[in-house]
Amino acid sequence: MGLRERKKAETRAALSWAAIRLAVERGFDNVKMEDIAEAAGVSPRTFNNYFSSKAEAIAARHLDRCLGVAEALRERPAEPLWDAVLRAVLSRFGPDAAVAAHPVTDAARWTAGVRVVLAEPAVQGEMLRAGAIAEAEIAAAIADRTGTDPRQDFYPHLAASALMAVTNAAMAHHLRSDPPVPVSGLLTDALAQLVAGLPAPTS
Repeated sequence: MGLRERKKAETRAALSWAAIRLAVERGFDNVKMEDIAEAAGVSPRTFNNYFSSKAEAIAARHLDRCLGVAEALRERPAEPLWDAVLRAVLSRFGPDAAVAAHPVTDAARWTAGVRVVLAEPAVQGEMLRAGAIAEAEIAAAIADRTGTDPRQDFYPHLAASALMAVTNAAMAHHLRSDPPVPVSGLLTDALAQLVAGLPAPTS
């Protein structure tokens, strides 16, 4: 990634994190596009260059993380597929520069606020769209690693769909657990169970 592309990615990430942060703090309906732009240190016009709505900006963090999984998967060295998938996922679901600049100070309040924001119909719609885009890219990356054809073969799509389901389940459990269970541990455990064939839990 060149300097210009890196700067654009940083601006996009900053706008998305600002949208999430403000929506959690103030409520989704109480945040304007101008507020998000100001919080990210850019103009409203710049916001419009990246996103068509605040819901799209909120969902962009999830989309970019999942697209990053596909990118990381392509960059992994030769190794078993699901080992590569786990490492690719964990590399993209940790704190980034946007979070470091504006860290969460009250985890319980933050988690409750995120649950409310994600229940917004507009955000749910954008999250579904983001998931579909990311799943197609992950399927293509899995096809590259397995020598399959995403236009003809079922496996890469099945694997990508399973990975997205695991990711969504881990994020949802993180948000509903009290206290919140770390996402990295949930993702590691969930992928291990997936690879093992999702055996029934033992009492």
